[in-house]
Amino acid sequence: MSEIRVLLVDDHAILRAGLRALLGYYGDIKVVGEAQNGEEALDQVGKYRPKVVLMDVAMQGMNGLETTRLISQRYPCTRVLVLSQHEDRQYVVPLLQAGAAGYIPKRAMGKDLINAIRAVSEGGTYLHPSVSTIVLEEMRGKHQNNGKISPDSLTQRETEILKLIVQGMTNSQIAVALSLSVKTVEWHRSNLMSKLDLHNVADLVRYALQHGLVEN
Repeated sequence: MSEIRVLLVDDHAILRAGLRALLGYYGDIKVVGEAQNGEEALDQVGKYRPKVVLMDVAMQGMNGLETTRLISQRYPCTRVLVLSQHEDRQYVVPLLQAGAAGYIPKRAMGKDLINAIRAVSEGGTYLHPSVSTIVLEEMRGKHQNNGKISPDSLTQRETEILKLIVQGMTNSQIAVALSLSVKTVEWHRSNLMSKLDLHNVADLVRYALQHGLVEN
């Protein structure tokens, strides 16, 4: 079995150290680098060309969603395996849509993580049982809606954030207004744009006006 080169991306140094120690027990897996945010991750992928990136979700600066999308676009031979504490739809689905090859919760057993790394490194996919149902439900919902995204498909929080973005508020201002952390606002914003397939504020404003979410 060929060596699987792995990059660890997480903003907690203790977790990265634990992962490095765990993976060190397996002769076919080699940790080639670490990153604490998305910007560092992109640099490390370009430098080391790992086969698998273990990707956290919520990080300062560029979050896991945007980083996963960019890695998938720029380095198609590198596979992203999301390792996150979040196991609900608003995290799982956007990351898979962004190009992640697998999704596994941080609470999973070590053997599950090893199986996941090996599976995605060979070109396959891996979904932990705790998130597979979410994916199946999303597929059914998309089939029924023919892929059309209406405002009804947005969560209440996403709708709130969309309205505040249209008002010209920054992530920091939105965080204060909704009593959220800036990281949480950044996540919802990235998720919102990914869900609607919109890529800038102008597009969000146009969408909000077209669907009557704000007054013209």
